[in-house]
Amino acid sequence: MNKFYPEITHKLQEDLNELEINSNYSIHQIEMTIDIILNCLAELKAFVLKRGFKDIEEEIRFFKYQKPKIVSKLIYYNAVYKIETKKPYGEKAIKKYLKNELKKLKRYFDNNLEFYKYYRTNNTVIDDKLFVRHKHDIKLTIDTFYFEADHDFSTTHDFKAAKIIANDLIQVYIDDQILNTSSKGKSNDLPNLTWRGSKTALTELIYSLHAQGVFDDTDIKVIAKTFEATFNIDLGDFYHTFMELKSRKMNRTKFLDSLRDALIRKMDEQEEG
Repeated sequence: MNKFYPEITHKLQEDLNELEINSNYSIHQIEMTIDIILNCLAELKAFVLKRGFKDIEEEIRFFKYQKPKIVSKLIYYNAVYKIETKKPYGEKAIKKYLKNELKKLKRYFDNNLEFYKYYRTNNTVIDDKLFVRHKHDIKLTIDTFYFEADHDFSTTHDFKAAKIIANDLIQVYIDDQILNTSSKGKSNDLPNLTWRGSKTALTELIYSLHAQGVFDDTDIKVIAKTFEATFNIDLGDFYHTFMELKSRKMNRTKFLDSLRDALIRKMDEQEEG
């Protein structure tokens, strides 16, 4: 599993990148994306059923983190597909519709609050009950989905873990749609600006501005979506990009340092002139 899982997830990401999925989702793109993810899960299932796990720790890791990471993509794109195909016409109607979708996410969060706390705090106390196959305790709030699933490739809570990951992505998507809907009716005489730097560089800038608190008490997602709309760019999973920035062994503020150097250079040139 240590070798197979990274290989299959890398291939999945490459296949998704080829579709050039961005914030302007088309129904056809989403359909192809779902097919790609389903094929990936089928390969993963075949591998697991044939090989199994070397120990319980590997099994827990797979069903707690690895499988949910892929299934969350399926849940996310399926949710986007439903939202797009059922979206009404008219700015007010669309806003009302999207806000109702946000309420659904909030209800799921409220109904599963204890598991949210358990999963997001990386608690491990009852992992052997939640993320090991052929074990179920009805007292642990099991979704009906589990009883219909293949118990050789499912545990009582791996789908819930995937839902947590997916719902965060769905919320970002819906917030983005609401923001875009609101901005469509606004006139703007200023020219459109397009970001020519890398997505990583812009993510670094956005997080630094948020850390400095220059936008009042604004959520990082709102800031990111505003930058995307203003500079005509899709940042994708900007939180994941930030995690990569944090994991750099050297020069974690590469872009900010280059901005400082460029500005000082410009000042020096004007003084010399």
